[in-house]
Amino acid sequence: MATYRTDIDVDGPVEALFDHVANFSTAQEWDPGVVEARRLDDGPLGVGSEFRVVVSVPGRRLPLHYVVRDYDRPRLVVLEAESSMLRSYDTIRVQPAGDRARVTYEAELTLKGVSRVAEPLLRLAFRRIGDRAAAGLREALDRVAAGSREQGAVPDGRPPEA
Repeated sequence: MATYRTDIDVDGPVEALFDHVANFSTAQEWDPGVVEARRLDDGPLGVGSEFRVVVSVPGRRLPLHYVVRDYDRPRLVVLEAESSMLRSYDTIRVQPAGDRARVTYEAELTLKGVSRVAEPLLRLAFRRIGDRAAAGLREALDRVAAGSREQGAVPDGRPPEA
C-alpha cells in the first residue's frame, strides 16, 4: 500500500474550504494527474454521492468511480474508489486551527492482483504525485479563501457582525 498525507493551513472559512474539497469534482482543478472529474448524482452531497475521476497513468487513462463513504460537514469526508487494478481510499479533514483552518488530506492506494508486484515502485512515485496534488490543492484553497474574504466571511464561516 502506498500512502500520502499533507496538512495545509489556510486563512479561510472552514465551511467554504470543506465544501470545495468534499465536492471531488474539483479534483481536476487542483490535481495535475486528474484529466476529468465530475459528479454522477444530484442532490445534497453526502454518504453515497458518486464521482467519476479519470487519472492519467503512464501510457493510458484510468477511470475511477469514487463513492463517499463517510460525510460529516464541515469536518470529514471519506471517498473510496475500486477498480480491477487498485483501491483508493481518501480521507479529508477540515478543522479550525487558531484563526486559520487546517485541511488534512490522506490517501491510501493499494494495487490489486498481479499489479501488486509494482507496489514498491508505486510507493516511490506516490510521494511525487501527492506533492504535486498538494501544491495544486493549496493554490485552490487559497483561491477559495480569498473569494470568501471578498464576500465578507470570517475564518469560521460566519458572516461579520454588523
